[in-house]
Amino acid sequence: MKKHLLVFASFILFSTATFAQDNFIKHTVEKGETVTKIAQKYKVTPANIYNLNPDSQNGLKPDMVLLIPKGNGAIIIEKPDTNTKTHTVAAKETLYGLSKLYNVSVEEIEKANQNLKTDGLKVGSTIAIPVKNETVTVVAKTEKKQDKVSKNTTIHQVEAKETKYSIAKQYDISIEELEQNNPEIKDGLQIGFRLKIPTNSKTTTKQEDKIVEVPAKTDTQPLKTEKVGYVVQPKETLFGLSRKLGISKENLIKLNPELNDGVKEGMVLNLPENERISNADKAFADLSQTINTSNRKKLTLLLPFNISKIQSDTVNSTSSRLKKDKFLNMTLDFYSGALMAIDSAKILNLNVDIKIFDSQETKNSSSIATIIQQNQLQETDLVIGPFYQSNVEKTAGILAKNNVHVMSPLSKETGISYENLIQTMPSAEYMRDAMFDYMNSKAANIIGVIDPKKLSTRKYIQENHKNVKLASFEGGNFSSENLKSQLMKNQKNFVVMDTENTYMIKMIMNVLIASMADYQIQLVILEPNEKLDSDEIVTANLAKLNLLYPSLAREKDSPEAQIFERKYKETNKVFPNQYATRGFDVTFDALLRLSQEQPFVETLETATTEQVENKFDYERKDGKGFNNDGFYILYFDTDLSVKVAN
Repeated sequence: MKKHLLVFASFILFSTATFAQDNFIKHTVEKGETVTKIAQKYKVTPANIYNLNPDSQNGLKPDMVLLIPKGNGAIIIEKPDTNTKTHTVAAKETLYGLSKLYNVSVEEIEKANQNLKTDGLKVGSTIAIPVKNETVTVVAKTEKKQDKVSKNTTIHQVEAKETKYSIAKQYDISIEELEQNNPEIKDGLQIGFRLKIPTNSKTTTKQEDKIVEVPAKTDTQPLKTEKVGYVVQPKETLFGLSRKLGISKENLIKLNPELNDGVKEGMVLNLPENERISNADKAFADLSQTINTSNRKKLTLLLPFNISKIQSDTVNSTSSRLKKDKFLNMTLDFYSGALMAIDSAKILNLNVDIKIFDSQETKNSSSIATIIQQNQLQETDLVIGPFYQSNVEKTAGILAKNNVHVMSPLSKETGISYENLIQTMPSAEYMRDAMFDYMNSKAANIIGVIDPKKLSTRKYIQENHKNVKLASFEGGNFSSENLKSQLMKNQKNFVVMDTENTYMIKMIMNVLIASMADYQIQLVILEPNEKLDSDEIVTANLAKLNLLYPSLAREKDSPEAQIFERKYKETNKVFPNQYATRGFDVTFDALLRLSQEQPFVETLETATTEQVENKFDYERKDGKGFNNDGFYILYFDTDLSVKVAN
C-alpha cells in the first residue's frame, strides 16, 4: 500500500516518485528562460514550479526538463513507504538547513546518523534522512504573488532566494513586524509560505524609480541598441550622474557624446537598457545591531607573510629584516588589526570560520592557485587579500565561477574587472572627482593654481571642469597679481593648489591670507601633500585658510575608536598605525556583512558603514564588481581641529 508524502521545497526524490500523468506537462528549458517567465507562460506561480522541481532553486540550465502543473488540477505526488531517504551533502550545507529542507528536526537527523555528532557533515558524504509518512495534495492554480485578503493585510508567497530581510524591505516594514504577523517563520523561511503583510500604516510595495523612455539613437549606441533615458536635474555633474546611475564616466560619454560639452539641466541621457536610477544615498547602518548567526559562514585571509623567504634568508636575522622590510611590517600591522577584529567577532558570537594563509606573494608571483586548490577555497564565502592588485585579480578570476567574492584590502590600482571583485580602497581619480563635485555643489568660484610641472592635473581640469579658472605662471613663476584678479567678492572662492614646491606653497598661502579681509577663501588640495607637513609650513595658516582635502580616514575621536586604540595598545604595546587600523576595519566590516539576514552582496548594495577610521560605501560599477566610494572630505577649522565638511 502506497502512502502520499508531503511535498515541500526540495523534499522529494524524483527518482522514486510517481505522478498523476494527467495533472502536469513537461517543459524543456531554453536559453535565457527564467522560472518567472515559465510560470507566466503556463499561468502558474513560481512556487508551483519550485515545489515540483527542487533543482530549479539552484538556477535553470538549457535543456533542463521541468514538470509544470496543469491549470487548477491537483497533483498527487506518491512515494513508496519507507523510513529513510538518502541525501548527498553539498558544499555549505548545515544540519539546520537540512532539517528545514526535509521538515525534520536536527535531533532526528543525528539519531539516524550516529557518526554526525563526532564527525560532523562532510561534503560528498551520504546521510540518511528520516521520512514522515504523510498524505498531502499539492494544488496548482493560477494566482498572483501578492493577493489582498483584507483591507489591512496583503498575502505574499515566498519564492526561491527570498529572505526575511528582502521581503520586509519590499513592503517597507521591519523584520520584527513580519515575524510578529507570521510566527512560523522565526525559525526560517521556506519556499511556498504564504505570509501576512500588514499594510494599514505603510504602502504595500515600494515604487520603482521612474525611468523616462526615449527613442533609440543609432549614432550614440556603442554599448547597446535599446535605450532608456534620464533627465538631468539642476546642479547635477558628470561625477554625480556616474555614481547615481552606477555607470562609469567613460561609458556615459560613449552613450552620450554631447556630455563632452558639459552637463546641462534638462538633457535626456541614454542609459543601458533596464537601468534603474537610485534617487537617494544609502543609509548608514550599524550592522552590529542586526546580526544573524543561524548560518555558518567562512572567511579566508590571504596575507603576504612570505615566511619561506624569511626562513631561507641566511644574511639577515628576523629582527634585522623587520627593521628593513617595509612590506613585511605593513603585512604584520594589517594582520594585528585583523586579529583584533576576529577577537571582536568572538565577543559578538559571530558564526564564522576564519582561516589565514601565507599568500607568499611579490608583485609578479604568488602561491594563490596552489592555496586555493589544496584548501578548497571554492567553498569559502569571502576572501580578503592578497595585497598586490595583480594577485587579487588572479584570485578573483579563479574563484569567479564559484561565486566567491574577493576583497582587495589595500590596493588603489584597477585592472581586470570581475563581478566577484570588491575594491575596498577608493581610487585617487574617484576622490578627485568627488572633490570637484563638492565644490561645484556650493556654486562657488573655483581657481586652480597648478604648478606647470603638474601636467596631468592641468589636463584633467581643462578637459573635465571648464568652469575652473587657471592662474597663470610667467616663465614658470607664480603670478600673485593674476591670482588676486581671479578672486570674486560676495561669493565663496575655492583655490585648488597642486605643487610640491615649498616656496610656491608659502607664496600662495601668503597671497590668500592677505586677501581674506575682502574675499571668502578656502584652500583646497586634491591629494595628500607631504610638503604641507614640513616645518616650513605654519599649521595655523592652513587653519586660517580652512584647508580642504580628501582623506580615507576620519579623526579617531569616536568612543569606538578610543576603545580600539586602548585595547590595541594593551595587546601590542604600541598604538595602532594606519595599516593596523585598516586591518581591523576591513576585516570587522566584512565579518559583520557576512553575519546578516540578507545575503552578503545585498549588504554591499544597501548599507553604508563606518568603522574605527574607514567608511565603506560600495557601488557596483558598469554591472561588474564593487568599488568602495567611502572617503571623507575634511578641513582644518580655525581652532586647529579637523572636521568633516558638509
